[in-house]
Amino acid sequence: MDWESIFSLSQPWQETILRGTLVYWFLFAIFRFVLRRDAGSVGLADILLLVIIADASQNAMAGGYESVSDGFILVATLVFWNFLLDYLSYKFPAFERLLVPRRIALVRHGRLLRANMRREFFTEEELLAKVREKGIADLAHVKMAYMESDGKISVSSESGRGT
Repeated sequence: MDWESIFSLSQPWQETILRGTLVYWFLFAIFRFVLRRDAGSVGLADILLLVIIADASQNAMAGGYESVSDGFILVATLVFWNFLLDYLSYKFPAFERLLVPRRIALVRHGRLLRANMRREFFTEEELLAKVREKGIADLAHVKMAYMESDGKISVSSESGRGT
């Protein structure tokens, strides 16, 4: 077994960090500004998209690396950016507002806010299903329903029930 080929770098470590950083920020922007749904509401097309993105981004980040050390550097770069964003969001509320999308009202006093639903590509059927999951059978009993920053739906009813 050739230990040197396993652990030697096949490309400069700076290139691996740069590639990882560029792809991380590109994917972050896509998931922050385009895709908002949580894993529980991901459909088959969304899963397929994630698999394709993972494969495409791996190739873009790796640039054809052949050693374990290149992979370690790449993974460390991605973990670094993720940790740094979490830390900055925790420490600085202004930074969190930039990184974490605001919640969006979908129902107000029993009325659908169709413009907000269109913007989030959320159908009436999907919303009604989420409301029923919260134990509210009639939309007229919904005081407010929001798509939260993580893509989940929160509902409050006129009777005070809801989550």
